[in-house]
Amino acid sequence: MKILIFSDSHGNYPLAIKALDNAGQVDQVIHLGDGADDAQIIEDLLRQKVITVAGNCDFKTSIPRDIQITIDHMKLFITHGHKYNVKMGLKQLYNKAIAEQTSIVLYGHTHIAAIETINNITFINPGCLSQSCTFTSYAILSIISGKVSAEIVEIR
Repeated sequence: MKILIFSDSHGNYPLAIKALDNAGQVDQVIHLGDGADDAQIIEDLLRQKVITVAGNCDFKTSIPRDIQITIDHMKLFITHGHKYNVKMGLKQLYNKAIAEQTSIVLYGHTHIAAIETINNITFINPGCLSQSCTFTSYAILSIISGKVSAEIVEIR
């Protein structure tokens, strides 16, 4: 399964659409918050459900702040990250991943793209699609036969 992940679009849905075009065929799209309206636009264009969590700048929404899903027998914890103080490090998010027994954590909020593995838990931050970011990017997560790979892709 090939999953496109983006976060922090902050109204820059044209760049999210460019990311979709650039990524090619994907099986799932996930938006990690601070652009819930953008995620809805993408969902309408794709005519496919976009998994979305609300960020700290998504004020008027009933979208959950955290969700957990299973893809190909792998548990994913999906959050924007602000509730776990990710700008100060991954300790709180790591503790949440342990408590939830997840092997993959998707988060945003920092506007800094990162892929990190801590004690067999993969943390992926796709970066930012906002016009205010100097480095705009998304992530591709592949889960094939229980094997996980991820990459950050810069987009301009």
